[in-house]
Amino acid sequence: MKSKPKRKGLVYAIGQFFLTLFYYPVFRLHVRGRENVPRTGPVLLCCNHMAKRDPVMLGVSVRRQVFYMAKEELFENWFIGGILRSLGAFPVRRGTGGADALADADQLLEENAMVGVFIEGTRSKDGRLQKPKTGAALLAYRSGAQVVPVCITAGDGGLPKKFKRHIVNIGKPIPAEKLAIPDDSGMQLRKASRMIMAEIAALREETLKELGLPSQLPEEAAPSDSK
Repeated sequence: MKSKPKRKGLVYAIGQFFLTLFYYPVFRLHVRGRENVPRTGPVLLCCNHMAKRDPVMLGVSVRRQVFYMAKEELFENWFIGGILRSLGAFPVRRGTGGADALADADQLLEENAMVGVFIEGTRSKDGRLQKPKTGAALLAYRSGAQVVPVCITAGDGGLPKKFKRHIVNIGKPIPAEKLAIPDDSGMQLRKASRMIMAEIAALREETLKELGLPSQLPEEAAPSDSK
């Protein structure tokens, strides 16, 4: 497999430029650890999820193009669907259990792309972290891609809002030996998912400390338990 990263699309590059001009002042965006994102090879960017705008916020926080899965209905209009595809989105079809989207993600990783995964699977209602799903671990197992944990935290530790400070904390790639997944059994994938979530929780704790907010580790450490 070649290590050269998948080339950034023109529409994505233009959109990223203009959205950066909007997001940084409006959401008072601060990015930590941008240098931790590998410049080459396939990458899984695993992040927490609090708002519909998270894909954009993550996209303007890193230099490489981020590819995401999105619900199939958004692609029904050929024009809008074309724009979404040019922006790096690919559809998830209902009734397939996400198998089609995982196949698309596999192909992108094979092409040395960076795929964004919101590991919790759904948005948080209060800003706290939730239990992880196993999709990211399965992709890591099948592709061998580097896994980079990311945590988005609002300035008050709650849900993100306009003109509220936001910190995107990007951690170092998780060492392969730590995330070693011997097989794709449910038990092994859940274990790996908890490891990834524990790294995201650590990034959140680091950010909360920086903001002078109380620790939330007792509640948010639950995903990394051995249960």
